[in-house]
Amino acid sequence: MVEKKRRSFKYFLGHRSPTEILICGFALLILCGTCLLMLPISSRSGEGTAFINALFTATSSVCVTGLVVVDTGTYWSVFGQTVMCVLVEIGGLGFMSFATMFFVLAGKRITIKDRILIQSSVNMDSLSGIVKFVKYIFFSSIIIQTVGALLLALVFVPDFGLATGIGYSVFHSVTSFCNAGFDLMGNFKSFTGYADNYLLNIVICSLIVLGGLGFAVTSDLIYVRKFKKMSMHSKVVLISTGFLLVFGFIFFIIFEFNNPKTMGNLSLHGKFLASFFQSVTPRTAGSNTIDIAGLTEPSIFLTILLMFIGASPGSTGGGVKTTTVAVLLMTVGSVLKGKKDVVVFKRTILGPVIRRSLSVLVIAVGLVFFMIFVLLCTEPGAPFDAVVFEVMSAFGTVGLTMGLTPNLSGAGKIAISLTMFIGRLGPLTIAYAISRSEKHSRENVGNIKLPEGNIMIG
Repeated sequence: MVEKKRRSFKYFLGHRSPTEILICGFALLILCGTCLLMLPISSRSGEGTAFINALFTATSSVCVTGLVVVDTGTYWSVFGQTVMCVLVEIGGLGFMSFATMFFVLAGKRITIKDRILIQSSVNMDSLSGIVKFVKYIFFSSIIIQTVGALLLALVFVPDFGLATGIGYSVFHSVTSFCNAGFDLMGNFKSFTGYADNYLLNIVICSLIVLGGLGFAVTSDLIYVRKFKKMSMHSKVVLISTGFLLVFGFIFFIIFEFNNPKTMGNLSLHGKFLASFFQSVTPRTAGSNTIDIAGLTEPSIFLTILLMFIGASPGSTGGGVKTTTVAVLLMTVGSVLKGKKDVVVFKRTILGPVIRRSLSVLVIAVGLVFFMIFVLLCTEPGAPFDAVVFEVMSAFGTVGLTMGLTPNLSGAGKIAISLTMFIGRLGPLTIAYAISRSEKHSRENVGNIKLPEGNIMIG
């Protein structure tokens, strides 16, 4: 019987694409997390948690979002918080990274099928050196999060004592690096009590940025170092990330400097720290040092824009990705200049890359619009801006909210959970599926070229 089940499982895996296996793997991880969070031991009250709330929390954890329907710091027990932290780590680095490390440590052989699945999981273009790259992901993440926890301990241990302070440091180092907006501060206040703290702001922002750059880029920063010798991908990511951080910082300073609901009562250095933190955190992180519900309308719009763009490919973050927007903007620039090719750093961007970027953007916009409509139907009394903000935060796997999440209806919680799930897997798996289908089509068509047609545009 056991052998028969084993054969059935191998048959199932053998007849599923890497994309389907990844989706099933994440769904199974969420289901396991839901079951653990429903246990009485997971809550401080010792009572079982409702299925829908446990499902929402597990989905938010695995999809490294940070949206919560119950307060993380006061509702969940140490066991429940540990479960969430583990789910965030696995969801952020990818369950295939953990599976690969398990196989490597156990001395098992990594097959071609496994390598293809890993390639899809970490969003790499080539199978060459894939196992070595996963080892880099695993060990570099441990080192970065350990350093982050040690630095955060300098803040939390004096405030909460040794044991609790270390626990807080580890939890927030993991969630920040994995770009998840969970916190243990209690009462949904995140890091608003530390808006003036230099060390916490710098460490949390650094962890968020490092997690959001992508492991291929951090590898170039460590081993290549010189910008001119880095890959074109790394150059585009670093420039676009730097631009968005500076852009956000400047406009948050302008819009929130005298706002009494956010930065108005902070010291001068507190305002600069809060502006930079608010520029970093919408890039799929979700922590905050100011009251999000108190933001001015221009700042809300800017935050929505940054949440939609998100982090970079192959990272722990979500969104449509910085490179997607960069490629499309460069394509528009080439069209306006009358150029046939899109050229950056003396390299031509291939047509399939542009088509994938456009496909990801269109699918993302369609999904966001649909989910906004669904949430407007399920939450009839909610303000429109809060609904748009909530959906964009879920899609970008950010975790910021204007206060709507704890008040969602059952249907609203399911809709946001689905949005988080698609937001975490969608852009990556869709781009991967498109690239493979295009390659398959080219192989089947060969040299056959169909007649051209013309459509009027604009």
